[in-house]
Amino acid sequence: MEEVINMEEISKDYLRSIIDHTLLKPDATPKDIEKLCKEAIENNFFAVCVNSSYVELVKSFLSGSSIKIASVVGFPLGASSTYAKVAETEKAIKDGADEIDMVIHIGLLKAKEYAKVENDIREVVKAASNRIVKVIIETCLLTQEEKIIASTLSVSAGANFVKTSTGFSTAGATVEDIQLIRSVVPSYIGVKASGGIRDYETAVKMVKAGATRIGASKSVEIVS
Repeated sequence: MEEVINMEEISKDYLRSIIDHTLLKPDATPKDIEKLCKEAIENNFFAVCVNSSYVELVKSFLSGSSIKIASVVGFPLGASSTYAKVAETEKAIKDGADEIDMVIHIGLLKAKEYAKVENDIREVVKAASNRIVKVIIETCLLTQEEKIIASTLSVSAGANFVKTSTGFSTAGATVEDIQLIRSVVPSYIGVKASGGIRDYETAVKMVKAGATRIGASKSVEIVS
């Protein structure tokens, strides 16, 4: 039987404080990025999340605000080399990124090349120089066991968050996956629900399940 959730317990102001307002579409223009930043400022979202090529532009748009800048790395496939992910991370940090959302090497995880997967994460964590690193494990492509292993590897490699999805694969975040990740990682590790969160009710369910950050492109609709 599905749990009855009291929506009033989680305010829209609270959701604003944990939302990464996101635009990662390949056809996103500088004008679209400017709109994203304006919406983030108007709604006081926690962060703006963009592709690394737009970090410097976002920094100029968010000048004078307290909103953080998150950059994706190795996005959306995660199959680029560790060298490339490190270089992208270093450039994003140089351009003004406060947080890094990296995609794991899913193929290597499935091949049980766990040391390589962990090293890939660890090298990005090192390159991020004490900035927040969120590891996107792309839950829709993993078995339950693989989700547990990916979450554990993320923690052992020094990441700060485990994140469900890129939003570019076969499915996004689910309550069940958030609950699983939350049960696996220590309490000091954040859990980011991302992919397919388009309304207030869904966002609240993710928070109730254990999400401490929400990634969404429909953030304005969620809090309106």
